[in-house]
Amino acid sequence: MSATHPDPETALDTLIAADAVDEAPDGTLTTTEEFEKVLAIYHDVYGAVSTEEFHQTVVDLFDVDPDSVEAHLEAYDVGRTDVVAYLAAQSFLDVPVGQDLLTVMASLLVEITPSSPVPDQLSELDDDAFEAFLESNPDAVVTVWRRFCTPCDEMKDDLDGFLDRVPADVAVAGLDGEATDDFCRRYDVDTAPTVLCFRDGELRESASGRTSPDDVERLVDRVY
Repeated sequence: MSATHPDPETALDTLIAADAVDEAPDGTLTTTEEFEKVLAIYHDVYGAVSTEEFHQTVVDLFDVDPDSVEAHLEAYDVGRTDVVAYLAAQSFLDVPVGQDLLTVMASLLVEITPSSPVPDQLSELDDDAFEAFLESNPDAVVTVWRRFCTPCDEMKDDLDGFLDRVPADVAVAGLDGEATDDFCRRYDVDTAPTVLCFRDGELRESASGRTSPDDVERLVDRVY
């Protein structure tokens, strides 16, 4: 969020030393499980707040003029994901770190994408793709998942039975609930797992929490 850009290598070394990021022998970078837990907490808070509340957070964090905060975010190409990563890094680090270095850390953390919680059997959508998917597939079952989610893991064990209950002419896809704030806000998704049934491009019914194959069968029978 600043015009000053400290050395990214220094930012990365600090994240690795703090056990926020792991570097494999081949150079592959991944965020650690411990850091992702902190990241999830901040995502849950700031991913769901209103635009006005989000803008106020930016004003408070970076001393931005409230009248120019939207232009400031656009100029620096900063969104909620960046601010969440900034706050999570600030909380996770044991030692105080300057704002400029934290800003670089946040940009790195956004790029170091952890493994997706969406099961491999499902086509994965993001905030840039879900509208086109629903236009092409007006009858669709869309599922939302997240990491460190026991009901999600339990539901994955039943995924084959889940998919068997969905009619053959209904498309199925999944989203990472921690990376699709636009979708979750539009359809009021605040829990994972969530199953959303669209018919003719409109959301008709949804179910939150672990959904059994029998639950799915009853749900799709009502909608389709």
